Amino acid sequence: MTNSGTPLPRRPTSPPRTRQPRRCIKGPTDRLSLSLESPDCHSPPTPTRSEKGWERPDFFAKSARASDRAFPPLPDMTPHLAVSSHPAHHLLDAPPHRRRRRRRLCPPRAARASSLRCCAAAATASAVPQPPRAAEPAARTRVFVVSDLHTDYQENMDWVRRLAVGVGPPDAGGVNALVVAGDVAETRDNFARTMGALRDQFDAVFYVPGNHDLWLRREDGRYMDSLEKLTALLDACSELGVDTGPKTIGDLGIIPLFSWYHKSFDKEKDLTSVRVPSLEMACKDFHACKWPSELGSDDEALALYFDQLNDKYNDAIEEVKKNSKQILTFSHFVPRQELCPEKRMLYYPNLPKVIGSDYLERRLRAIHNNAEGGAACHVFGHTHFCWDSMIDGIRYVQAPLAYPRERKRRMNRGEGWLPFCVYRDGFNPEIYPAIWSDYYNKNKREPENTQLAPWVAKYFRKYY
Repeated sequence: MTNSGTPLPRRPTSPPRTRQPRRCIKGPTDRLSLSLESPDCHSPPTPTRSEKGWERPDFFAKSARASDRAFPPLPDMTPHLAVSSHPAHHLLDAPPHRRRRRRRLCPPRAARASSLRCCAAAATASAVPQPPRAAEPAARTRVFVVSDLHTDYQENMDWVRRLAVGVGPPDAGGVNALVVAGDVAETRDNFARTMGALRDQFDAVFYVPGNHDLWLRREDGRYMDSLEKLTALLDACSELGVDTGPKTIGDLGIIPLFSWYHKSFDKEKDLTSVRVPSLEMACKDFHACKWPSELGSDDEALALYFDQLNDKYNDAIEEVKKNSKQILTFSHFVPRQELCPEKRMLYYPNLPKVIGSDYLERRLRAIHNNAEGGAACHVFGHTHFCWDSMIDGIRYVQAPLAYPRERKRRMNRGEGWLPFCVYRDGFNPEIYPAIWSDYYNKNKREPENTQLAPWVAKYFRKYY
């Protein structure tokens, strides 16, 4: 009201605001790693993968540059998951990847009526008695494989304990066996706890040592060198009933192979366009392991020593070959350089110098020399890359649990598919999808190409 008593004009009101619905951006719910990291090297953040393809970050978007146009397409980053419909191929039932459920719009009335009629027809058809399906015979022998347990991480030890609780009993009259391809734990005590938990659940457990198993930095001077610790680990296996030598399970012969890496394993051209840290800086083995003076890491002496440890099993190997229809060999280290991505794809391009042994490949080839098609398999670990491929008549498989941080990035689709069933009364002939082995099954390896992958080039620009 004014002093004269006349009312003030009302302030014009704005139209009511209508709340706009929130836009739901359809994007990835997991992160897959492009990191080709070794167990001893760190890696930068990783790009994401959408449901229909890669969402390329800024450093991928510069397609106008000739270097980007010349680079081959990115590999199909399909996680290493068993695609077989047979439930026995998994020891654990992997929960499906959860996605946000999309709201379903109601169809038009006519279409809805027709859909109801279809549902009614389907219900009527389901009421008709169907002939019973023939029950599939139970497997007598199942062999599961896993590597790089690293149970010094509490998350990994929890996984082992959940595995021991969740794994069901073997089929009636059957045998469940587990192959552990090295890198169980850094300390002898954690090693014994881990292998004891696995041994309580499986009818047979096989093991070969990895590099982390022989580290001394957390043993408080208990061992004079890594060879003395190796003896202690083998003694612990003997006490727990874990096999470290050849043995026949059903119709399958399982042969552990001791090994160590050497630098001359790397036969491909080095990258000179970037400054790569030395092996001593990148690989902790040079500081965490201790060897006698006559066994050095600069030559092949250490790799030859570990290879000769297999000689005492020569008679047992021949006996296993005689009594087995199929053979599975396994090691911790890599037997062929083709089982690792090219250097230009790696965050640490010198990784091939500390992953494998030529002695290992020659020895396993001698064991599988008379194997017929599909009767030979070799399991390995160390690099934390899922792998499943056939090379020169032998199937090569890697199924790592790896580090918790790798699983948090959804690398290799986590842990639900492990341990991997590679044998069920015979090797499954189906090659399962794995990130990098799938890539090299479709693309030719180019070791002479030294042009860095875009993600590697960005990493070196940022950190070096």
